[in-house]
Order: sequence, then structure tokens, then C-alpha cells
Amino acid sequence: MPRPQLSSEQAARKAIADRLGELRRDAGLTATALAQLCGWSTSKASRIERNLTRPSDTDIHAWCRACDAQTEAADLIAASRTADSMYREWRRVHRNGLKHRQTDDVPLYQRTRHTRVYVSNVVPGLLQTQPYAEALMSAIADFEDVRNDASEAAAARVERSRVLYDGSRRFAFLFEEDVLHYPFGGAEVMTGQLDAILAAMSLPNVSIGIIPRGTPRTMWTLEGFLIFGAEEVQVETLSADLAISRPSEITTYLRAFERLAGMAVYGTRARRLVLSARPHSG
Repeated sequence: MPRPQLSSEQAARKAIADRLGELRRDAGLTATALAQLCGWSTSKASRIERNLTRPSDTDIHAWCRACDAQTEAADLIAASRTADSMYREWRRVHRNGLKHRQTDDVPLYQRTRHTRVYVSNVVPGLLQTQPYAEALMSAIADFEDVRNDASEAAAARVERSRVLYDGSRRFAFLFEEDVLHYPFGGAEVMTGQLDAILAAMSLPNVSIGIIPRGTPRTMWTLEGFLIFGAEEVQVETLSADLAISRPSEITTYLRAFERLAGMAVYGTRARRLVLSARPHSG
């Protein structure tokens, strides 16, 4: 018989329980011995390991300490805290329109001092003009068959972008050269969008790197992701938005960003790529 499919939350919870079981076995402990070290009943340890009881932060600390694996605690606690919200299916997020999603993360942007963004298929949201954003979001609403409030959503996205002009925060954007050639909204809209990218390049707290076509790759093209300091990574897939807060996974995305950044061009060379992508009239 086929295995029953787990929800994303259930899968995340099972992964945590499985890892706790691995730590116990690696430490050479029985469930009873671990429970004694933690001051618990054997049934509590068994229920946690079988994913029948959700462990608290204190439980995870105690388990890792008993297994002499304290360095594992931070990752497991972060994974446990975000299991409920780590996977957000776009059709559910957008079921009442796209505007709401544009305002949800405003507090996260506002409290992050250094935001890094990589995209391979569209202009980064914080750099989008309102006409470009409206054309893109209209296409998204049509594809997902949800209410099309692209005009309001685009206005909210542009409002969110005001954070770029706060000089106390830094932003690093990386995107593939092909992004400059994917037209949303027609030639006039794309011309305005490319001009907006050029203008953003002049901001002292903004770095924009473009990975040219044909550049020898030391890192493959990835799904778009945003790194909010050391707090969270958001990965945008076709069907869902993943929120990642495990320190080790955040480190992995930081490494990928640095690899991608090493392939990019900046300053005058990046400006040339933007200017060469401008639609030609006539």
C-alpha cells in the first residue's frame, strides 16, 4: 500500500523527532536511560521520539544535553518553532487577493539591518516599479486562479519598498542577466523598470550585482530567496513560500549567496548590462 502523505508541518515535526532519536542512539542510550537523565518518565521520551508529543524548547535542550549533543539544540529549537509556518502554499496565501502578502512582512523588513536577495526569473520585489509589479501580479493571479487585486497589491509592494531609502539598513541584490530581458507589461513598462534599477544603483546602502549570461558557474541557478539578517530565509518556489530559521540552513544560503555574488558584475559593468537590455523603439 502507498504511504499516506504527510502535510509539510507533519513532515517537519517527524524530521525533528527522527533527529532526536538519532542523537539518542548515537549516544548509546536507551529511551529509559535518556528519560532518567532528563528527569522524565520513559513514556514521555518515547512519545517525543515517536512524534506523538511536541517537545518544548526546554525538552529539546534537556534531550541534547543528555546525549552530549548541545550543539544540535539551536537548530532543533528553531525548526520546532517554525514548523507551523515554514510552508505557505501560494494559493492559500493569495486566496483573498495578493495585497495582504505584500504587507505581512513589513515588520520583518523594518527590523532587518542587512537584507540579501537573489532571483533568477523576475526583478526583485523591492526594486519593482508599480506598472511592472502590477503586470507580474496580474499574471500570478491568473495562473493561481485567485482574486486579481494586482493594482492594490502593486501599490502595497511599492510602499513596502520605501525601506530602501532608510540609510541605516543595507540591501544586496543579485539577479541573473536574463531577468532584464523577461518582459512584463510591454516595452514602456520594461524601460521604466530598467531605469528604476539604474536609479537604485546610486543608493549608498544598496548593492546590485548582475550575473552575466555565459559566466562560468561556480553555483547553479536557484529558486529565488531572501535572507533577512541571521533571522530567516524565505525561499519562493512555484507553489509555496518556505520560511527557514534553522541556523545551519541560513548559513547554507549565506554560502550560496556569496558564491553567486562572486559571479556577478557591479558598478559600470552592471549598468552596461541594464542599458543594453532597454527595449529599442522603432
